Amino acid sequence: MWQWLKRRNMIARAESAPTSTAPQRRRQAGADQLLFDYLEDRYAQTVVLTFQQIEDLLGSGLPEPARQDRGWWLEPQTSATAATTAGTPGATRAWTLAGRTASPNLQAQTVTFERVP
Repeated sequence: MWQWLKRRNMIARAESAPTSTAPQRRRQAGADQLLFDYLEDRYAQTVVLTFQQIEDLLGSGLPEPARQDRGWWLEPQTSATAATTAGTPGATRAWTLAGRTASPNLQAQTVTFERVP
């Protein structure tokens, strides 16, 4: 252990760990902070959440297009889709900022979030 400690102290102080972009992405998640945090903190490549679990994390209900239209989950958030997602503004940002894609199963009312390589 002493050898490890001596080597550790030999590292130049100017060297530092690479800066993380997580805090910046966390600020951009906005109202969907809890969903972002949940997906960001999961080590699993695949995370499956029910609509109810997503609503619990968002603190509000999903809009009807999210329950009926698969495209709602796949489209990037734009001003055109923002009007249809009034209940969850920028919801797609939460999983995109967390480095995941969303694949909904509307019949089962679940969404599979896959980590982007």
